[in-house]
Amino acid sequence: MRQIERAFADFIADRKNNSNFRDLKSVGKNDARTITVDNAHYINVSSNDYLGLSHHPELIKAAQDATARYGSGAGASRLVTGNLDIFGRLEDKVAQFKGKEAALIMVSGFQANASVLPALFDKKIHGKEPLIFTDKLNHASMHLGCAASGVAQIRYAHNDMTHLESLLDKHTENDAPKFILTESVFSMDGDIAKLDEIYHLAEKHDCFVIIDEAHATGVMGPNGSGLAHGADLVIGTFSKAFGAFGAYVACSQDLKDYLINKCSGLIYATALPPSVLGSIEAALELVPNMEAERTHLQDISQSFRAGVQDLGYDTGPSETQIVPVIIGDSGQALDLSERIKTQGFWANAIRPPTVPQGSARIRCSFSAGHTHEDIKALLYAFAK
Repeated sequence: MRQIERAFADFIADRKNNSNFRDLKSVGKNDARTITVDNAHYINVSSNDYLGLSHHPELIKAAQDATARYGSGAGASRLVTGNLDIFGRLEDKVAQFKGKEAALIMVSGFQANASVLPALFDKKIHGKEPLIFTDKLNHASMHLGCAASGVAQIRYAHNDMTHLESLLDKHTENDAPKFILTESVFSMDGDIAKLDEIYHLAEKHDCFVIIDEAHATGVMGPNGSGLAHGADLVIGTFSKAFGAFGAYVACSQDLKDYLINKCSGLIYATALPPSVLGSIEAALELVPNMEAERTHLQDISQSFRAGVQDLGYDTGPSETQIVPVIIGDSGQALDLSERIKTQGFWANAIRPPTVPQGSARIRCSFSAGHTHEDIKALLYAFAK
């Protein structure tokens, strides 16, 4: 084996030795609640399909209709010939939904964070290096976007406003542009950012606030519109509660125009296929009226959280539809995941580097398609 390939093999061996190796499982999916793996059927409690819309007949029909009208692919980037007329209609609806002046649809949430953030943090545009204050537990795509900008992050302890304020105070005299970057609902812990305190600190220190709404959009806030209404710019996705794919940026018209001219993820990526745009539009019509589903989702999530805590498990700071069952050791988390699967539930183990060392967990994430009987059975599985 050549030296270069040996380095890759050593990496894999190390992952296996630490119980942190990953591989791909082939999954069959017939509805939003269950999956099939290796001919075995499971209730799926590892999906982000929070409202169960991925199999909604209106999304499926809208995807089919858009394909019939526009074809299977956009054929080019939006700045070339891929900007199908449906984009403008969707962006107006997203802007209204998020309470912003404008919106921009992009290919994926990961790609949006990885390309929008470098565009916003460009040193040449600002004339000096900006100061980026980021929550330590922000999603990997947000950290990647910061790294791609070449600007060092100033990380504050997770959801610790005292620490954030102390860091901002240290830079009070610095006239560089300041940004605060956080998720509204954190993807691995299921807790909510202290947004009112962030807005207060941002006003005090003249900071621009960027919030990732991936796990709040559709699920929380008025009509499912999320929690980040006080942010200067919001990044979110249609691949979770909206049951589809793609991402959005909600912001001012000036910022939208800037990103169209500066953001590599918009300029160089082929536009989303028509089928995806059709399903997004259908979801935008459905989500605001799904209050009963949102209430049910929070009820079953709280029921599981309370029940699994009574069994002695640690759920961390969770307060949403994401409920981590924190084990600590990666090997033990894998073992528990496999035992839960024998009880008919697909509950994945999440391990470093996705989560910090010593905090491996079973990440349970619930859907409005789950029933109270599902939760009782899942608690029984954890009890066993």
